[in-house]
Amino acid sequence: MITPGSSDAIRVAVSAVIFSLRSGANGDRLMLPLVRRTRDPYLDAWALPGGWLDPAEDLDAAASRTLAETTALTPSYLEQLYTFGDVDRSPTRVVSIIYWALLRSDLVDAQRSAAGAPENVEWFDVDDLPPLAFDHRRIAEYALWRLRNKVGYSWIGAGLLPDEFTLTELREVYETVLGRRLDPSNFRRLLEGSDELVPTESFRTGKHRPARLFRLAEKA
Repeated sequence: MITPGSSDAIRVAVSAVIFSLRSGANGDRLMLPLVRRTRDPYLDAWALPGGWLDPAEDLDAAASRTLAETTALTPSYLEQLYTFGDVDRSPTRVVSIIYWALLRSDLVDAQRSAAGAPENVEWFDVDDLPPLAFDHRRIAEYALWRLRNKVGYSWIGAGLLPDEFTLTELREVYETVLGRRLDPSNFRRLLEGSDELVPTESFRTGKHRPARLFRLAEKA
């Protein structure tokens, strides 16, 4: 029983909602990794990756550690999302500080092809998640809302792509995240009016005419 003033009344956890793109039969899908729990409560249930906050660890370091343990990859974007602390969210009193992150799809694919992905972790479509432990579905849905909201006014979606990308590739990322088609001409006009994307001297060649590659301004 939790009693006011007890030293172990409240524990602090740091968890992360990690987004990446994965290729499938029907095109790219927005995915996130889940970890299968190995202890009660919710033994064998899927949950967001996370762990207890070490007293000597700051929050960003704890989030980075969670990412490293879950994916063994460095995120292209990491931001503190929200704090969830409902009294009844866990059998014990737990406050969870949530981060959300973006991972480059090419790095995730390369890792999985090399069989280098951590064990006990599986990727799921954000629109087809299994039953989750605790209030983790609510957390995942909130993070997805935040991502979709932010791509509406920034080029953060480029964090799901390699360092250099074509305008078509970037538009397709935004379409995947938003779940709807975007007018190519309007999207290109938005890009051309932005100072956040920098054209490179490289081109992507293929069946069609070569397409110029771009990158985010801060990486120029």
